[in-house]
Amino acid sequence: MALIKSISGIRGTIGGKTGDNLTPVDVVKFAAAFGTWAKGGRETARIVIGRDARISGEMVSALVTSTLQGLGIDVIDLGLSTTPTVEIAVPIEQAAGGIILTASHNPGQWNALKLLNDKGEFISGKDGEEVLRLAANEAFEFAPVTKLGKYERRDDYLQKHIDQILKLPLVDVEAVRNKRFNVVVDAVNSSGGLAVPMLLKAMGVSVKELYCEPTGHFPHNPEPLPEHLTDICREINKGKYDLGIVVDPDVDRLALISEDGTPFGEEYTLVAVADYVLKATGKGGNTVSNLSSTRALRDITEKAGGQYFAAAVGEVNVVNQMKANNAVIGGEGNGGIIYPELHYGRDALVGIALFLTHLAKSDISVSRMRASYPNYVISKNKIELTPDINVDRVLEAVKKKYKNQPINTEDGVKIEFDKEWVHLRKSNTEPIIRIYSESDLEAKAENLAKKIISDIKEIIAG
Repeated sequence: MALIKSISGIRGTIGGKTGDNLTPVDVVKFAAAFGTWAKGGRETARIVIGRDARISGEMVSALVTSTLQGLGIDVIDLGLSTTPTVEIAVPIEQAAGGIILTASHNPGQWNALKLLNDKGEFISGKDGEEVLRLAANEAFEFAPVTKLGKYERRDDYLQKHIDQILKLPLVDVEAVRNKRFNVVVDAVNSSGGLAVPMLLKAMGVSVKELYCEPTGHFPHNPEPLPEHLTDICREINKGKYDLGIVVDPDVDRLALISEDGTPFGEEYTLVAVADYVLKATGKGGNTVSNLSSTRALRDITEKAGGQYFAAAVGEVNVVNQMKANNAVIGGEGNGGIIYPELHYGRDALVGIALFLTHLAKSDISVSRMRASYPNYVISKNKIELTPDINVDRVLEAVKKKYKNQPINTEDGVKIEFDKEWVHLRKSNTEPIIRIYSESDLEAKAENLAKKIISDIKEIIAG
C-alpha cells in the first residue's frame, strides 16, 4: 500500500519498505519535518501528542516522541486519547502544535500522523506544503545532548475535555439525568471506549459497553457506516434502549442508532445537533457543511432564520468557512460535529452531549426525531478514467453543459437541480471522478448520478 503524503499529515500501512509504507524511518522523517516547522527557529517549544488504541500506536508514539525530543522539543504525551482531546490540549498547554497518532476510520494495519497548529486546528494547506518540503529535503537539524527536549505524560486530559463539555450553556446535564436514558456504545475497541462511557456516566446515563476495551483489535470495519454496525443494531433489538452511540477509533465521527435498531444516518447527526443549537440560541444562526453533505442542514438553517454556507471537502476548509461566516455550528456529513463554543474541530463527545440534551428536551424517541427532518438520500458513485484523460477538461465540459443551473466550482463541480444536487470531484491520487448525488428518494439520486455518468462518457467519446 502506497504511503499517502498530504498537507494534513502522513498515512500508510505499518511495515514494508521505506517510502512505500509507514515504516519507522518514514515516521521519524515526518515527525522531524513537522517538529522543525512547529519550532520555527525558536530555541525551545512544546508539542502535544496523543494516540488512538490501534496496536501500532505505542511503537509510533515512541518514535515520534524520541524524534521531537531529539529536535530539542518538549513533549506532552496524553497517551490513549482522542483527536478532539488533543486539539483542546494544544492551546491550553501553549504548545507550538500537536500530533495525533491515528488513521481515523482506516483498518487496524493503518496508522498516521495528523498535524495541528498552535491553535489546536489542522494545519493550513500552505503550512502543510512546507512540512512536506522539509521532509523531502530532510531539512532538519537535531539538538546537542545538553538541549534535548523533556518528556511529560499527562493522563488527565480526557476528564478536562469532558469537564469543558459539561460546562457548556447548551449542555443540560440535569435534563439528561432526569430522563434516565439507557444507551449502548460501540467504540470499536479504541480510545472512545474510555472517553464515551466517562462522558455518559457523568451525565447520568446508563451505559451498555460494546467493544469498549481499548485493545486496538477492531471487531469490525472501524468506519461507522450502517453495513458495519450490525452488532449494535442487534443488541438494541434485544433490549430496551433509548439510543445507540458509535464512534470511530479517534472519536471525531459520531453515528447514532435509533431505539428501534435502525441507523439514524451519519448525515443526520449534524442535522439533529444543529437543529438543537439553532433553536436554543433563539435567533437562528449560520451553519456550514461541506459540498458533499446533505441539503437537510440548509433546510433547517433557513427555517430557523439563519444562512447556510458550503465549504470545500476537508475539515480545515469547513473551519475556515465557519470562521468567515460566524457559524454557530458546522461539520461534515460523515458524522463530524464542529461546535466553536468549545473548539474548531470535529468532536464526537460534544456531539453526544448536545444530542442527548436535544433528545431530553424534545421528549420524543430518536426514530421520531429522525422522521421530523427533511428526508434526503445520497448516492455515492465513481467513474474510472484512463490516465490519458484530462479530468479538468471533462469537468469543465460538464459545467458548460449545465451552465443554466446553479453551479459551485469551489471544489470540483456541484450542480443544483431544485432540491436535488450532484457533486463531481476528481481524485488526487488516481484517475477517478467521484460522483455524489442527492434526492428525496434513493432511486432518484441514483438516476441523477447515472445521467451525469452518461454525460461524462459522452464527453469523453466526443
